[in-house]
Amino acid sequence: MMEQELFTAALGLVAPWRVARSEFVKSDDNEAAATKDAVAVPTAGGAGRLDLFLEFPRGSRFQCPQPGCGERECPVHDTDDKTWRHLDFFQYKAYLHAKVPRVTCPEHGVHQVTLSWARTPGPGFTLLFEALLLTFASAMPVKKIAKFTGEHDTKIWRVLEHYVSTARAGQDFCEVERVGVDETAAARGQDYVSVFMDLDDPRVLFVTPGRDGATVEAFAADLKAHGGYPEAVGQVSCDMSVAFIAGVRDYLSNADITFDRFHIMKKLGEAVDAVRKEEAKTRPLLLRNTRWLWLTNRSKLSESQQRELVWLTRPSLALATARAHRWREDFQGFYDLPAEQAQAYLTRWCNGAMRSRLQPLKDFVGTVKRHWAGVLAWHQSHITTGLLEGTNSLIQAAKARARGYRNKKYMITVIYLIAGKLPLPSL
Repeated sequence: MMEQELFTAALGLVAPWRVARSEFVKSDDNEAAATKDAVAVPTAGGAGRLDLFLEFPRGSRFQCPQPGCGERECPVHDTDDKTWRHLDFFQYKAYLHAKVPRVTCPEHGVHQVTLSWARTPGPGFTLLFEALLLTFASAMPVKKIAKFTGEHDTKIWRVLEHYVSTARAGQDFCEVERVGVDETAAARGQDYVSVFMDLDDPRVLFVTPGRDGATVEAFAADLKAHGGYPEAVGQVSCDMSVAFIAGVRDYLSNADITFDRFHIMKKLGEAVDAVRKEEAKTRPLLLRNTRWLWLTNRSKLSESQQRELVWLTRPSLALATARAHRWREDFQGFYDLPAEQAQAYLTRWCNGAMRSRLQPLKDFVGTVKRHWAGVLAWHQSHITTGLLEGTNSLIQAAKARARGYRNKKYMITVIYLIAGKLPLPSL
């Protein structure tokens, strides 16, 4: 009797539920049973299992499970045998078994009662076991969780998707005013998802397949569904994607666009590298394996790399790549200036770069002029997609650990888990 009372207390059962009996099957006993009978009892690595059988006294009454119903003394209509996987008992799998009652409510009819240890309906796991899965999912791939727990990965994905969708349904986006958007690769090739983040309360707000204007439309609809106001979004940070720009103008009509500093410098870096590649055809000994030197800020170079860069940029070599590199370094000064000096500086820089006789730089100037207002807007908003770049690193690391996902729905679920700041159950 003491053993059953201990299990009842450990499971947190409340009256009228109690543990009626328990059965422990060792691995040897399990193998013997499998030999004797046609059906083997499943075990975790052959270690054995613990079965706990729950019951309620005959004549017990239960509360109606319908929301808002105050009827607490509903009679049992019938019962249904159910089993749930629970947290392991040391190295042994543990299962709960119970005849779950349906009650007859005078107002709402026949319904299955609410259980304190499991969702109804559910995947056959207790709430604590599901909390364990959520804890694991933030740190390891679902395939590894499935192997570790001995459960099918499809059932685990259903648990994760349920809690993510439930947690997101309760989120309030009414204070969202500054948003960053960026795409991240979902698979090889042109396969992406777009990630929208709150820049004031760093968290992923919304993830959707694609990277076109329709993604902004979907975000605006999701923002409304969570109590937010698309017209209240005043600042958006993004790259110079034509699709994102059009989407913001159409669906976040009051938002000013700030083109992300990281993406602008990346575009300029691509122009410098294009100069290097062209010049390397005629001066390969000087420029082979030097890409990192030209595209990295001096402060991040080692002493030996800085010495090599000084040697390559000396006037006697007259490298076109060195001239392009100097234009890149001068452009970075734009971000260090006070706002009232920024436009004049950028105008001078663009005029000078157009006279540089370096076509990739001239093409970059054309890009800047087409996006002039959004480039200058940085000095007013000072927002970037740096948060998104950091989140993207977490996403790609999770994807690498999982060796990819079967579909984008699973990838989106993981993004919400690791970066959505969702109020999820925990152990």
